[in-house]
Amino acid sequence: MPTIDITLDLTPDACLAHYEGRAGVVHTRSLDGRSVAFPAEALRRVVTRDGVHGVFRLTFSAEGRFERIQRLSMAPRPR
Repeated sequence: MPTIDITLDLTPDACLAHYEGRAGVVHTRSLDGRSVAFPAEALRRVVTRDGVHGVFRLTFSAEGRFERIQRLSMAPRPR
């Protein structure tokens, strides 16, 4: 299964927009510079009270459909 590693730095407000459906897709860049989009509902698996911060691995099916998100490392907590 293809994987892409990304860095996310989303505030709690940005996560709320995704959770409420005001933003259905997360757009970001991979660590190697590729443009990546995945369903915002995936954030529910990794969100904390501080938002979503860290390096994550996205796994996609052979057809390119999002399958899962896995945290690889935490970013320092925002102050």
